[in-house]
Amino acid sequence: MDIFFAPMEGVTGPQFRRAHHNHFSGVDKYYLPFISPTQDHRFTPREIRNVGLEANQGMEVVPQLLTKNAQDFIWCARGLGDMGHREVNLNLGCPSATVVTKGKGAGMLRDPDGLERFLEEIFSADLGELEISIKTRLGLESPEEFPRLAEIFSRFPISLLILHPRVRADFYKVPVRGEEFVKALPYLKCPVCYNGGIVTAAGCARLAAELPQIHSVMIGQGLAVNPALARQAKGGPPLGREELRTFHDQLYRTYLQDFSGERSTVFHMKELWGYFSRMFDGGEKLFKEIKKAQNARSYESAAARVFDTLPLRQEADWEHPSKI
Repeated sequence: MDIFFAPMEGVTGPQFRRAHHNHFSGVDKYYLPFISPTQDHRFTPREIRNVGLEANQGMEVVPQLLTKNAQDFIWCARGLGDMGHREVNLNLGCPSATVVTKGKGAGMLRDPDGLERFLEEIFSADLGELEISIKTRLGLESPEEFPRLAEIFSRFPISLLILHPRVRADFYKVPVRGEEFVKALPYLKCPVCYNGGIVTAAGCARLAAELPQIHSVMIGQGLAVNPALARQAKGGPPLGREELRTFHDQLYRTYLQDFSGERSTVFHMKELWGYFSRMFDGGEKLFKEIKKAQNARSYESAAARVFDTLPLRQEADWEHPSKI
């Protein structure tokens, strides 16, 4: 089964991807945090740093686009194709209120006819050999919306439909609707990737056993918590303490070099520990010290004590809240 790293804004940036790719095997594609193309049709320096193939050398990466304007999508897709990308991904799944109220992301599911016109325009454009994949949900308010959406999707040569089995109203709080995912499959003609709720190697194995017709899975939080998850799911060894420490140290040094000041780096590392902390037994006091750290010295001291003293789990703790 192919394993794709989901785009996670603020987490899976170019520094994270490079460090992850250097230290861990098993991820077949990294989907990039979305670009929102604007009417001025220019890539910002930050976007170029994120999507440029030079920064992603040796990795299979897929830029994601968030827009409701077909011409903006076409311009951006062509630009990405000129950079050398072979696939772009249309985001129809983002549930954020600020995104949905603008009619983007999952907000496009509100108007199936408008979505159909949008897809007609982008798929009729000359994009060369560039493939278009789509990441979507079951609907805006109810899974009953999906047959109509599937009818629309089936009219177009979508290279891959990444289906998150929740509706927008669920956000990420309601458990994934696994039964609805299975019900949706007969409506679809394109390849389908499962996305949502898979956070362990055992979960990958269950998915493969229960849905052998699904050949790919997209994982976000599970890989952020356990960077070796994809390797482990493919029969490799579980995460090791020293390799996690080495991965952490490379990230930390890179962020210190690339970010403006140590406070920004420490803040960003705290966000990552919200994921990493699930791989350790105990340590609530130490993780509070990481959370309170305001400078590099206090952060480095607390992080070192975590690696030096806390037992590493074989599987992440998903039953309890994050310790950060």
